[in-house]
Amino acid sequence: MNSILKNILNQYSKKKSEAEFDAELRKQELYKKHPELQEIDNSLTTLAISTAKSLINNNDKNLLIKLNKDIENLRIKKQKILKSLNIPDNYFLPKYECQICKDSGYITNPDYSTSMCSCLKQKLYDEQYNKSNMSNLDVQNFNTFSDLLYSDKLDENKYHTNISPRENINLIKNICIDFIKNFDDKNTKNLLFTGNTGLGKTFLSSCIANELIKLGKNVLYQTAPVMLDSIIDYRFGKNKDSNILESILTVDLLIIDDLGTECINNMKFTELFNIINTRLLNQNKITKTIISTNLSLKNLYSTYDERIVSRIVGNYDICYFFGDDIRFKKRNIS
Repeated sequence: MNSILKNILNQYSKKKSEAEFDAELRKQELYKKHPELQEIDNSLTTLAISTAKSLINNNDKNLLIKLNKDIENLRIKKQKILKSLNIPDNYFLPKYECQICKDSGYITNPDYSTSMCSCLKQKLYDEQYNKSNMSNLDVQNFNTFSDLLYSDKLDENKYHTNISPRENINLIKNICIDFIKNFDDKNTKNLLFTGNTGLGKTFLSSCIANELIKLGKNVLYQTAPVMLDSIIDYRFGKNKDSNILESILTVDLLIIDDLGTECINNMKFTELFNIINTRLLNQNKITKTIISTNLSLKNLYSTYDERIVSRIVGNYDICYFFGDDIRFKKRNIS
C-alpha cells in the first residue's frame, strides 16, 4: 500500500510541476509578444505588496482606498487587452488534471485539516483492485454504446416478454442514466444486472463507473470470486491489505461482477450478506452497489441464503438482459 501510494504521489508531483511549468511558459511567451501585459502584472505585484504593508502598518484609509482603486484599474486594463487578443482570463493558470486538489492528491478542509482527494482515492482503487476489471473505460462509455447490436425483433416464445432486445437495452440504459443522476438520493435503488453472458452487463457497469468517476465519486470494481477470496484471506491473515474490507464496505460505488461464479460455502454467504447489508445501512455516507450475474432470480434463490436474495429483491432495481450474444456481432462489424 505505502509503495503504491508513494509511486502515485510521485506521478502527481510530476503532473503538477509540468502543468505549472507549461503555465509559466505560456505567460512568458505572451509577455514577449505583448510586453504591456508584463508591465501591468509587475505593477499589480508592486501594488499588492504596498497594500499589504499598508494594512500591517495601519496607514491611513485614504491611501488604502487609492491602492485598491489602482489595482482594480490595472485589472480592468489587463482584461481589456486579453479580450482584444481573444485570450481567456484563465490562460495564465496551470491546466491541472484535477482542479479540486490541483494535482497534489490532497485537499484542505474547512477546519484546516487535510484529506485525500477523491481522484487520489480512485487511483489507489484502480492500482490495487480495479486494474484487471476497469482497463477499458476509455472505450466502454455511453458515447460508444450502440443499440444496433441488439435485435429489434419480438420473440415472446424465446424471451417471454412483449418487447424486443433493442427496446429492452434502451430501457436499461435509461435506468443507468437515472441511477447516475440520482446517485446522491438515498431513495435511489441499487442495480442488479441479470442475464446470459455477452449481453452488455459489464459494458453498462463500466459506463456508469466512467460517469461517476467524472463526478468525483469513487468506484471499486471486483468479481465476486476475487472479492470474497480476498476478504476471507484477510480474515485469516493471509492478505496483508488491511484496507480491503473497509474499502468494499464504504466506497461510493461497489460493482460486484460475475456473482454466482464463486465457490460457494457458508463463510462466503456470511461475507456477501455483510457486504450487501452494511452498504444498505451506511449512515455516514450514501453508498450504492451494482451486482452483475448470469443467474436468474430463480437460480439466485436456489443458490444463496434467503436473507441475501431478499435484500437484493427489496433494494435493487432488477435489469433483465436478453437477446443474442453481441460479442459475435461486434466481431462481424469490426
